[in-house]
Amino acid sequence: MLAVHDELIAAAGDRLTVLHLGADADTEVTALYLALAGGTTPLGEEHLRDLAVLAEHCADGPQPETITVRENRAVVNHARLRVGATPLLDTMTDVLRLACALADGDVTLREPTRFRALSRPHRRALLAGLDAVVAASPAKLSDVSAHGEAWKRLGERLHPHEYPHWPHAAEVFAVARGERKAPSFDSRVEDLLVRGEVAGAAELLVAAPGRLFRALDRLLRVAADGKEREAVLAAVERAVPEVSGRVVLSVREHLQNRAAGSGGERRVFVNREGKAWVTDDTRPPLEDTARERLLAVLDAETRRRLPSSARLLIDPDVLDVALPLSGRAASAGLGVLPRGSVSPVEGELLRFFTYWREARHTTDLDLSALVLDADYSTVTWLSYTALTDVEGRHSGDITQAPDGASEFIDLRLGAVRGTFIVPQVHVFSGEGFDQVAEGFFGFMLRESEQRGRPFEPRTVRMKSDLRGPGRVALPLAFRRDDEGRWHAHWLHLYLRGTPSANRVEGHRVSIAVLLRGLMGRASLTVGHLVALMEQSGARTTLWDGRTVPDAPVTYIGLERPDGLAPGSRVFTPENLRDLLPA
Repeated sequence: MLAVHDELIAAAGDRLTVLHLGADADTEVTALYLALAGGTTPLGEEHLRDLAVLAEHCADGPQPETITVRENRAVVNHARLRVGATPLLDTMTDVLRLACALADGDVTLREPTRFRALSRPHRRALLAGLDAVVAASPAKLSDVSAHGEAWKRLGERLHPHEYPHWPHAAEVFAVARGERKAPSFDSRVEDLLVRGEVAGAAELLVAAPGRLFRALDRLLRVAADGKEREAVLAAVERAVPEVSGRVVLSVREHLQNRAAGSGGERRVFVNREGKAWVTDDTRPPLEDTARERLLAVLDAETRRRLPSSARLLIDPDVLDVALPLSGRAASAGLGVLPRGSVSPVEGELLRFFTYWREARHTTDLDLSALVLDADYSTVTWLSYTALTDVEGRHSGDITQAPDGASEFIDLRLGAVRGTFIVPQVHVFSGEGFDQVAEGFFGFMLRESEQRGRPFEPRTVRMKSDLRGPGRVALPLAFRRDDEGRWHAHWLHLYLRGTPSANRVEGHRVSIAVLLRGLMGRASLTVGHLVALMEQSGARTTLWDGRTVPDAPVTYIGLERPDGLAPGSRVFTPENLRDLLPA
């Protein structure tokens, strides 16, 4: 093994990572805190844990101008309470999320939280925050009904009657109990739509721009005539400056997939946990003139908010990376790109691998690869039930992993008879992906002369943690284009599967249906933002992988190059969310 190791090191030379000196520790910590807390996209679990630690350390230091993501705000407020700082509260839901955080509950408010007894300081902090929010804007009482049951349970723990000097806080629980009327904003909108007053609903929604944009498709579909559509479009043009950049881009992505003939036969829904669901798309297409007008409005607003840059240095491979509109669109790991990204795959031998280590119960995870043709019909598969085929071979079945275990699949890309390769990991028995002590999936690219040579970590292109709720994991899929070149399409999805005995044979049809729906959608990519910056006058240079300009540039790529001029701005997958307009 040692005799041939040097040859592998040379073959993997492109995987070297150059480290760059940073500033002093306090400066770096503060900058990271401000970037995470003030980001425009929800963070994944790993980054939320980092934010909790940083928020405590930075409680007395600079704070972001705004914390637009409410889950981030809940984590920051919880950390601030732990060190005795005043929480940052400006809505009713901020207070409820903070109470959930104090009870170690779900700050997303999707799952009910079991509130427990609170200390007197925490009760005072929550009630004082409620009183201040309602006193500043009594209209916000209408938000209580959205989570009425949670407010009633929280009131039993806060005892607001013991604090008469905060009368506005008591009003919150009166609304929750139904003793005081405060119609919710959504109910008022729904009432107008039921009466057919689309223009009135759009006008009302201008006061809540985010809700307007989320209801935009419905408003355009129910508009009875051109006059009502014009009222909706005018409302959008008035409200767009107040909408968060993430929502603007999300609606833009939605609209570009709503054109007639744009693959709208199937709809794919993916929740925050990576669970996917496919159904028929029964919506009528949007009117082309209205859709094009909206796209122009959204692009103009995005262009206005993008950072100005005279010179752009772009790695061509980053142009097809999907914008990270949610921190949950990718798993933690190395070399991982957001869901919807496309990246080139070059090499003769494609090797998948999975590793797991069981926590308490005997666990059998099975690595498989499904090959589909251009019509998404099954060509073949490799798994523990089919160890070899023309395409390649499976390493064999391992049924327990008390000390850790791995399975591998080698595929010769030139021999693949289909159009799609879908690697997947199945829970055959034992602990799920969110229960095992460790679990990850990855792939590497090797050349034919490396066959049988030692495993070299630097040939690994991606390693993604498996931490989802289902029993079947779909990290990514590979697609061959019309010219015979292979590309990776990043999925980060989990299927429910069955409680045990999951196998590729049992899920190949549902996976084919899901893949067909996903391939019919176009994600909003980095290339879209680059095009908008070019329209604003930025000069773009495609990086050749070797030389960098002497002058400062804004660099966007998969990895930071060495030798950038001082003053350059760098955006890589690690901080790509910072490129999104606020």
